[in-house]
Amino acid sequence: MAGRLAAFFKNAWAKEPVLVASFTIGGLALILPSLSPYTKYATMINQVTPYNYPVPIRDDGNMPDIPSHPQDPQGRSLEWLKKL
Repeated sequence: MAGRLAAFFKNAWAKEPVLVASFTIGGLALILPSLSPYTKYATMINQVTPYNYPVPIRDDGNMPDIPSHPQDPQGRSLEWLKKL
């Protein structure tokens, strides 16, 4: 099986090297990003980034679920990001 595959690639490279090179580069472009450490950290950052950012509102003291200040820490800590 490996011999037939090697013969196919050798024959394809001999006939159409530009197509073989372009398909190889395209295949690597699809596979390599999933193996990159950048993808891991980008995914981690995107998971902890809030989707809705706080909007300043006038607090009348009757809103327990709204933080008193827009920069009050909420959610998971980003200390792991600072330690990189």
